[in-house]
Amino acid sequence: MEIGIDSFAAAHNESNNTVNSADALAQLLDRIEHADRSGLHVFGIGEHHRKEFLDSAPAVILAAAAARTKNIKLTSAVTVLSAADPVRVFQNAATLDLISNGRAEMVVGRGSFTESFPLFGFNLQDYNELFTEKLGLLLQIRDNEYVTWNGKFRAPLHNQPVYPRPVQDPLPVWIGVGGTPESFARAGYLGLPLMVAVIGGETHRFRPLVDLYREAGEKAGHAPEKLTVGLHSLGYVAQTSEKAVADFFPGYAETFTRIGRERGWPAVTRPHFDAQNSTRGALLVGGPEEIAEKILRHSEALGGISRLTFQMDNAGLTHEQLMESIALIGSKVIPLVNG
Repeated sequence: MEIGIDSFAAAHNESNNTVNSADALAQLLDRIEHADRSGLHVFGIGEHHRKEFLDSAPAVILAAAAARTKNIKLTSAVTVLSAADPVRVFQNAATLDLISNGRAEMVVGRGSFTESFPLFGFNLQDYNELFTEKLGLLLQIRDNEYVTWNGKFRAPLHNQPVYPRPVQDPLPVWIGVGGTPESFARAGYLGLPLMVAVIGGETHRFRPLVDLYREAGEKAGHAPEKLTVGLHSLGYVAQTSEKAVADFFPGYAETFTRIGRERGWPAVTRPHFDAQNSTRGALLVGGPEEIAEKILRHSEALGGISRLTFQMDNAGLTHEQLMESIALIGSKVIPLVNG
């Protein structure tokens, strides 16, 4: 199983104090380099257009990381394809693939925040239709040097070449999904790897949706080994479970209470957190042995996963805490999971 990190390039950490943005990005690049040296398999950068995140241009961050790393895969997590130009998305990813010598990937999705739609002049009412059309164009560009295409939301292409071409053929494109059956079925029908974001509840409850993905893929004629599943989970590893919870909970509660005010969720309480971090809960916060066991349980519950990514930098953790957690994932969690 591949194990790695997803980051939203949080602008607020160091015990919830605002860090200079340049310093925050420098620390992020240090963490990606550290993850590479520690033996992690993948590092992803999200895309948001909000004050608290510095990941509005993830391809730039990933390109900087590519120049400082040797082995780790570098991916978006996710590219908000609905509000982007698929030609430019492909060009950015292909250029990253060249810089990294074949280590680039994309996870594309519709995004859980909506600021990008008015920012780039798109109507939120076209949320689903935009993604469907743009995904089709992106895949056509990926698979063909010359593209002829016509759609509703973009000017047509008439035997137009798209450059550069990446090292990898094809460039890996994953579909990032939340909880809608249509998204799971679409990924299966297209035969694309699936990245499931489970940030709450109990992970095993996603099994019917994962089964739907695999069934749709098999009906479309895709080989079972092509229908791979990844899991994106909030988490953090410390030397002991007690320390992990003590480090993680305060910032987690602050962040998700703030987001909850926007979305109508109740404030986060410690009993709520403990339930989310229980044996079957989605959170992966604990010591190395506990977290390795939980990853294996999650994999079994979903019928087998090929990738697990931790999202840990939205809980007000310090750079030093994050660096230590990355080291523990590389030195202890990965060997326990894959041993």
